[in-house]
Amino acid sequence: MNTKYDFDYLIERRGSGCYKWDADLPAGVVLTPEQRADVIPLWVADMDFPVAPCVMEAMRRRLEHGVFGYVKPMEPYFESVINWFQKRHGASFKREWMLYTTGVVPAISACIKALAPDGGGVIIQTPVYNCFFSSVKNNGCTVVESPMVRRNLPDGRFTYDMDFEDLEAKCADPANKILLLCNPHNPAGRIWSADELRRAGEIALRHGVIVISDEIHCEIIPGGKPYVPFATLGQEFVHGSVTLVSPSKSFNFAGLKMATIISDRPEWREAIDHILNVYEICDVNPFGPVATVAAYSDEGADWLAAMNATIKRNYQSLLLAFRRDLPQLPVADLQATYLVWVDTSKVKRSSMDIEKELLRGEQVWINAGSMYGDDGYIRINLACPPALFDKGLARLMSGLKRLMK
Repeated sequence: MNTKYDFDYLIERRGSGCYKWDADLPAGVVLTPEQRADVIPLWVADMDFPVAPCVMEAMRRRLEHGVFGYVKPMEPYFESVINWFQKRHGASFKREWMLYTTGVVPAISACIKALAPDGGGVIIQTPVYNCFFSSVKNNGCTVVESPMVRRNLPDGRFTYDMDFEDLEAKCADPANKILLLCNPHNPAGRIWSADELRRAGEIALRHGVIVISDEIHCEIIPGGKPYVPFATLGQEFVHGSVTLVSPSKSFNFAGLKMATIISDRPEWREAIDHILNVYEICDVNPFGPVATVAAYSDEGADWLAAMNATIKRNYQSLLLAFRRDLPQLPVADLQATYLVWVDTSKVKRSSMDIEKELLRGEQVWINAGSMYGDDGYIRINLACPPALFDKGLARLMSGLKRLMK
């Protein structure tokens, strides 16, 4: 489908220690060895595409160096982050604002531990990425849900909006210290507009609530609508927030363990840096910084555009299949991410039952919506070669029709 980059070729990942392909099955699901070897994984947020050639070449050069000791990211790493976000998204970050760590989830945990007291409330807008729940709880804080409002679209799809009235009430509670923002949103697939982000930010500022903005999905925009960094809204919003970014999701190298924490407040950076050191997540591996520098380049941007086109193609195939064969199961509008949220409430089974039944009957693996805070949905990963996706989609449709009977 793409002439310059091969997004059609499937690399064999089974047996490579790949979580997406080699993870243990959910409790209660038993498959024969032949069935297990035939499972098509459309679940965990991991692409089956090889990394961009420029990233591979940079890692090859680093490998040939032959020494892999303790790593200190050098200035080109920070410059690449600064230049990328300035050029593509209009965000003006400074070198002294930046800390590095092993991933956005560790960064979320470090920020919560550093900036919220034990037992303090952390507001999350549900349904949302499952690690938001666990990161809050694991750091001794209280999950405070601000459910989003579902909005049905004229074409039969649906989307979500922030519930600003509820958000105001939650931020007004002095026990709540942090708003953990998912921008763009997983699993809703929303790109928040500047007006939406500004309104949420004004609420947080009014009540002294710190915004932690997870922006890891910011480059996966198959719909073409540009994402808005929270830090571009104005200086007061920069000063009231911490931004978390990483190329790992967009460029498919989560295993290289590299992310950046950005805050203009020295006292917050000091507190966060202390937690990074306390929990020993202050060291990264030799390949993360060089992969980041390579990804955040013109060549990386070119690969990214082709990847987004492939995601868009797979989404359109899924949308057509549901409209044709299962119109009673609405599909979310996909502005961002490669993760599609589908309403399965008409199936009349729990989302975990659906996940397990599809594995047992069709050997296709999707995510239950219950882990994101809403049991009436499933999440489907689009990030694999079109031929494999179409095969998995056919199994998915067959299984859902079976369960609808």
